[in-house]
Amino acid sequence: MTFLLLNLLLAAAWGALMGDFSPLNLLFGFVVGFVTLWLITRGAKRPGYFRRVPQVLEFTLFFLKELVLANLRVARTVLSPQPDLRPAVIGVPLDIHSPPAVALLMNLITLTPGTLSLDISSDRRILFVHALYVTDERRFVREIKDGFERRVKELFE
Repeated sequence: MTFLLLNLLLAAAWGALMGDFSPLNLLFGFVVGFVTLWLITRGAKRPGYFRRVPQVLEFTLFFLKELVLANLRVARTVLSPQPDLRPAVIGVPLDIHSPPAVALLMNLITLTPGTLSLDISSDRRILFVHALYVTDERRFVREIKDGFERRVKELFE
């Protein structure tokens, strides 16, 4: 938490020095601050912060990619005269069990167009997901587990 606060302060200082507090300039200041903190702690044992920031960035980019692809697929379905819908409710077995991680996973699935988290079993081992396009249940489960769940698990470890 201390390194995050330092990094945010360095980004704010960068914005003040440049006289520009635009989001892009603050993001650049955050990157400059991250590299600066990384260089300062070069000889010491680095905290997990330097591992988590790239993980969060990769996670964000992955989600944005999935979001764009899902939106394009739903738009194609809406605009096509013969929609290619194959709706199904699939039970996805979960490897994560902490309530915040499960809540994040459920929200990410729901935010992606074409999928909706319906419910979770009482023992929190199976997540029920409604999807508009399911041709192969195993493939759908694998995509959820290898995509969203794996990345959520990495963030919460």
